Amino acid sequence: MTYQTLNVQTNGESFYDITKELKKWCSENLASRSGVLHLFIMHTSCALTINESYDPAARRDMERFMKHLAPRDLAFIEHDDEGEDDSPSHMKSILLNQNLGLVVEKGELVIGTWQGIYLAEFRDAPHNRKVVLKFIEG
Repeated sequence: MTYQTLNVQTNGESFYDITKELKKWCSENLASRSGVLHLFIMHTSCALTINESYDPAARRDMERFMKHLAPRDLAFIEHDDEGEDDSPSHMKSILLNQNLGLVVEKGELVIGTWQGIYLAEFRDAPHNRKVVLKFIEG
């Protein structure tokens, strides 16, 4: 296997929990294999992160925190070719990850009880985001 792509449809700025899709992918593609699943997001205005997924209020707090850190009305913003969310989306993406490495044991993701894997979308418009999945056995 070289790599596969997980397509995630977003519908505006939000944190999208992709944990179930990743667990399903592992169970369907990795059976009893163990190693590391490497995730890479192929975009500059969104990101990946692992964080609290049990309480929906935590996700809402994370979304508000990112908007607080990179608001749209910063006086120095020049890059707005695609709208007022353009430059702030890139600022937010540098604060999170474009890559994640996840342990897989016997075909199952090894994550904490309260952890979820998120695609953090920072643009207003809907997008089809691509997450590259590369499994490294070992």
